[in-house]
Parts: sequence; structure tokens; C-alpha cells
Amino acid sequence: MKYQSKQAALLLLNDGTIFHGKSIGIKGTTFGEVCFNTGMTGYQEIFTDPSYFGQIMVATNAHVGNYGVNDLEIESNSIMISGLVCKNFSDFHSRVDSSGSLLDYFQKHNLICISDVDTRALVSYIRDHGAQNAAICTDDTSVEDLKLQLSKVPNMKGLELASKVSTVAPYFYGNSDAKYKIAALDLGIKKNILRNLAQRDCYIKIFPFDASFDEMKNFEPDGYFLSNGPGDPDPLTSAIAVAKKIIELNLPLFGICLGHQVIALANGVSTYKMFNGHRGINHPVKN
Repeated sequence: MKYQSKQAALLLLNDGTIFHGKSIGIKGTTFGEVCFNTGMTGYQEIFTDPSYFGQIMVATNAHVGNYGVNDLEIESNSIMISGLVCKNFSDFHSRVDSSGSLLDYFQKHNLICISDVDTRALVSYIRDHGAQNAAICTDDTSVEDLKLQLSKVPNMKGLELASKVSTVAPYFYGNSDAKYKIAALDLGIKKNILRNLAQRDCYIKIFPFDASFDEMKNFEPDGYFLSNGPGDPDPLTSAIAVAKKIIELNLPLFGICLGHQVIALANGVSTYKMFNGHRGINHPVKN
């Protein structure tokens, strides 16, 4: 059942383009880089993925909320996106193992959302004009005031965000009697990555984003892992320096997302921001 909101809302893009809709979640204003995800399911994993910190997510799938939420389907302990844009938001959910509605989940985590948006038109616009900063507003702020506030939001390029989502102290995950020991640098690590490593007989020690090489080496790991995360890899000078020293050890080194880019920079390979990122669960694999 589609949620019938009576509160108007708008999405303002940095270039002045406006999309109108209805308010979902809490009322207010939020800012972030607008991007889209083409996954047709798994919205809770997307919303809690630290890689999306500081971004306003557009759901390309027409329906959001119809299977509720489950406490086991989280990638971190809170919602990481700055806001959500969707077409149809459902307050009614149906699933045997659901632990609640998505609307209650949004209100619990203070997320601002706009629904009833022509998301096909919006995604096409982002595809053609590129990712850019945006604002979701559900109050009576004037468009001119909103434009002024939006102009002060920093661009994602050059922005270091790993420190916002990384652990502040080392911790362990998995069975200490496992066959392999892995030292993981947390740039915004997802819970499912840790679960998968543990299922493959790994005992993981997770280090903060700014941990030194010696701290990680003292764990005497069999391999190293650099995690996913948000923001630009260029400002992560400490992580890049650590990656360079790990490479010299000639031990297994694995990076995902931001961690992969850090490894590239450690090898002298430059990175650049894509015009619009590829985010989804249906990427084709081509040899």
C-alpha cells in the first residue's frame, strides 16, 4: 500500500533543477551528492552501507518499503545515506521475518526522504548531466535560501570521509582459532565483508583508517584487506603509505571499492571521479 503523505517536499539540484514530491520520514532539510542505485532489492543494505555516507540516494526501483526491514540486513549500525529519493513508498510491508516498517526505521534514524518523484526522469538527468550536490527540503524554506545553503556544501572530489565512518579503536571479528589471520583497514567496512571473511576461516583484526603499518604488521597477519568506504581516495595519505609498505611484504593484499583505489594510488596509478557512478547489484561481468 502506497504511503499517502500530505507534506510537500522538493529536491533541488546544484544546477537549479527542481523535482517536486512528498515528504517521508522526518521533516527538515538535508544535503549531499545525489546518485542512484539500480538494485531492485536490498534497499536496507544500501541505506546502511558506509560507502554512501554523505550521499542522497535515488532508488531506480519503483517500489521501496514493501518488505519492511530486518535487523540482520544491515551493513553498519545506522543509516549512512543523507537522504532518499523514490517513486512509490510503501508503509505496508509483508515478510515473515520483517522486524518493522521502513517508515518507522527512517523516523528512528532521523532520515529525510522525498517520494512521488519521477525517478526515471531524475536518473536520466543525472546520467546526462553528472552527479552533483543536491538538497531535499520538506519545510517552508524558500528556494533562494536553499540555493544559498546548497552552494556551501563541499564537493565530493577531494573530500576525505573515511574518518567519519571508521572505527575509532581496533576490534576483532571471527574465530580466533581460524586458519588465517587478516589485518583489515577500516575505511568504512561493511558487516557482510567481515561475515564472508569469517566464513572462509579467517580471524580478522579491524584497524582504524589512520592506523600505522607497524600496528597492522604486529598482528602478524597472513594477509591484508583495505575496505570499502566513502569519499575521495586522494586525501587518504596515511592509508596510501600503509598500502605501499604492505605491497613490499609480498603478502596477499585485497581491496574493495575505496580500498581498491588506495591500492591503485599506492602503485602510482591515478584515479578520477566518474561522471556518474555505477551503483547496483546487477553489473554485467565481461571478459
